[in-house]
Amino acid sequence: MTDTSFPATLLDLLHATPGSKVALVIPETGACITYESLRRQVSAAADALAGAGIRRGDRVAMALPNGPAVIVSFLAASIAGTAAPLNPAYRYEEFLFYLEDTNSHLLVLPPEGATQEADAARRAAVERNIPILTAESDAFGEVRISGASGNASATAPAPDDIALILHTSGSTGRPKRVPLKHIHLALSARNIVNTYQLSPDDVSLCLMPLFHVHGLVASTLSTLLSGGAVVAPARFNPLAFWRTVRDYRATWYSAVPTIHQLILARAGSGNKPGGAESLRFVRSCSAPLPVEIGEKLEALFEAPVLEAYGMTEASHQMSSNPLPPKMRKFGTVGLATGIQIGIMTDTGQLLPPGQKGEVVIQGPSVIQAYENNPEANSKSFVNGWFRTGDEGLLDAEGYLRLTGRLKELINRGGEKIAPREIDEVLLTHPAVSEAVCFGIAHPTWGEEVAAAVVLRQPATEADLLAFCRERLADFKRPKKLYLVDTIPRTATGKVQRLNVAAALAGERG
Repeated sequence: MTDTSFPATLLDLLHATPGSKVALVIPETGACITYESLRRQVSAAADALAGAGIRRGDRVAMALPNGPAVIVSFLAASIAGTAAPLNPAYRYEEFLFYLEDTNSHLLVLPPEGATQEADAARRAAVERNIPILTAESDAFGEVRISGASGNASATAPAPDDIALILHTSGSTGRPKRVPLKHIHLALSARNIVNTYQLSPDDVSLCLMPLFHVHGLVASTLSTLLSGGAVVAPARFNPLAFWRTVRDYRATWYSAVPTIHQLILARAGSGNKPGGAESLRFVRSCSAPLPVEIGEKLEALFEAPVLEAYGMTEASHQMSSNPLPPKMRKFGTVGLATGIQIGIMTDTGQLLPPGQKGEVVIQGPSVIQAYENNPEANSKSFVNGWFRTGDEGLLDAEGYLRLTGRLKELINRGGEKIAPREIDEVLLTHPAVSEAVCFGIAHPTWGEEVAAAVVLRQPATEADLLAFCRERLADFKRPKKLYLVDTIPRTATGKVQRLNVAAALAGERG
C-alpha cells in the first residue's frame, strides 16, 4: 500500500519543495538553479521529448556528462517515457549494444563537437537509425533540448510506470536489464532521507556519475526529496574537492572507496582541511570500504563515516550504518533500511544470526523481475526473496557483514576463502596502497590464492608474503603477488576480481 502522504513519482518528488529554494548548484559557472526553475526546465524538456514522439514506456537513452543537462534530461525522460542513461565514455561497440538492448527510441547527446566521447554515441545512433536530440546548458544553468520537431505535452506518470532502465555491471556474464519504477525510486530516496535525517539545510556534493544508481538516487533524488541543494560538478577533481566543499558548505557527500582514497591522498599533513567543518557525515557505497580507510577518513574529517550497501535491483540503498548516537561498525554495511535482509543457504533455507550464507533481500524498493530474462529470474528470485550474489552474515544486533561475492570465493581444495579478508590484511602493510585478492588455477588444489598489489613505497613480493605468513592461516595466505601500477575498475569505481584475475593471467601466462 503506497503512503500517499509522500511522493510516489519523480514528478511528485520535484514538487515537494517551495520554488524559491536552490535545488542545483553548478561549480564551474556558479549557477544556482531554484526548484521552480528546475521544475519549469524539466516540464519543457519532457514536452520536447513528447514532441519527438516519446510516449509512456519508450526508452530515451542519454550520454551526457554530469551537470544540469543530464539531471534535467533524466527527470524529463522519466516523466515522458523511460530514462536510459549511458556512460558517455562507452566505445562505439558498447553504444551499439546498449542502444539495441534497451530498445532506445531516442538518444540525447551534447551538441556536436562539444565532447569527443559523444562522437562514438552519435555514430552508433546513426547505425541503429535512432534519432538524436541535443541537450546543453548555458552559464546560468538553463538547459535547452534541441532537435524535436513536433509539439506535444507529456502526461504525468503513475507510480508503477517504469522511470529508469539500467544494466547490472555484468561482472558474471551478459548485463541484465533492471526496470525501476517511479515508486521504487521514490521509496529508495525516502529511505535515504530517513537514514541520514536529510533536511532542506543539507547540501550534497555529487561526485558519482549520473548514469549510475548511486549518483542518481543517493546524491540527487534523495537531496531533491529533502528540499536540499545538490552541488553537481562536471567530474570529480581531487584538487578542487576541498575548495568546492568550502565554497558551497557541503554537509555530506557519497562516493566509492576509490574516491575517498584520492581525497585522503590529497590531505597531505593530516590536519583537518578547511571546509571540513561543514560536513555532517560522509557516506561510502558501491564497493567495500577497507576498515583502515574508513578510520582515516573519520579522523581527518572529524565527522562520522557511514558505509552503506546498495544494488541497482534494490533501487540503490539496502542498508547503512546509522548516524550517531547509534552505533556504527566499521567492517559492516550497517542495518537494513526500508527493506528486509536475510541470510540464505543454497537450498533456500534462512539462517540465524552469526551464520554465513547468501545475502537475500525483499521489500517495496526491490524489483520483482529482470526485464525479458527468465533464466536470470529463475536463479535470482526464490520464495519472495532476491538473491544478491553476495556472501555475508548478520550479527546479533542486525548489522550486515559482507564477506565477498559468491562467484569470487576462492575454492582451495574444498576450503572456501573470502578474498576480502586477505585484501584487509594486505592493506595494513604500510607499503600497500591497494590490494585485490583472487583465485588462480592450481593443479593440486584446484585454485590457489593470489593478489594484485599497488605500492605506495618500495617493498618486495617476499616482504609482503612474509607479512601475510604471520597474519593468515596457511591455506588463506597468498602464494603469488602481482605488483602492478594500477588495478582496473569499472566506470563507477568497482573492482571486478574475476576481470582482474583474467587480465593478469593473460598478461603473465
